[in-house]
Amino acid sequence: MTSVLNEYLNDLPLIAILRGITPEDCEAVTEALFAAGFRMVEVPLNSPQALRSIECIAHQFGDVILVGAGTVLAPEQVHQVREKGGRLIVAPNTNLPVIQAGVEAEMVTIPGAATPTEAFAGIQAGASGVKVFPAEAIAPQVLASWRAVIPDTVPLLPVGGINSHNMSDYWQAGAAGFGIGGALYKLGKSLGDISASATKLVWSATSLTKTM
Repeated sequence: MTSVLNEYLNDLPLIAILRGITPEDCEAVTEALFAAGFRMVEVPLNSPQALRSIECIAHQFGDVILVGAGTVLAPEQVHQVREKGGRLIVAPNTNLPVIQAGVEAEMVTIPGAATPTEAFAGIQAGASGVKVFPAEAIAPQVLASWRAVIPDTVPLLPVGGINSHNMSDYWQAGAAGFGIGGALYKLGKSLGDISASATKLVWSATSLTKTM
């Protein structure tokens, strides 16, 4: 499913992480993100009623947005997300059974890795890409070292502390995209502020792709 992930990354190399989103707010927030240009949305499973939110987003936007779950820690959660219409699995760690379940379900599967050893383990298990996490602890210079040995066909996606100010450094180091959490969405943030943040982040990401 790497090719599917790359298609979405080519449209916009950002995944919106909606940690804490509720089913009541998910549709309006996703609509605002889509209007700004986002095409990938992740609802962490430790959010309130996360599966309901995923189901709602998949029902309303499944044809135009790649939606799924983050903080996926067990294979059974993969199946639950698939049943709700999700097509994206993001994990904070390199859990081989989770990766295998995602691959078998033909879902875009992005495990987390903090070392090249973990990254290669995920790739060998069939991961669509690698979540470089936590990016706060993995400087762009370190990512460049990863990129030197990890095949260019595998997208590396820094997550954790990413914003419009530091994207460029990671992009130049070899990142193919980013997961955006706190810089985009926080519980209680107004819809207007979410739209403004989304627009700024999309502009920054689009500027990066134009410099390739």
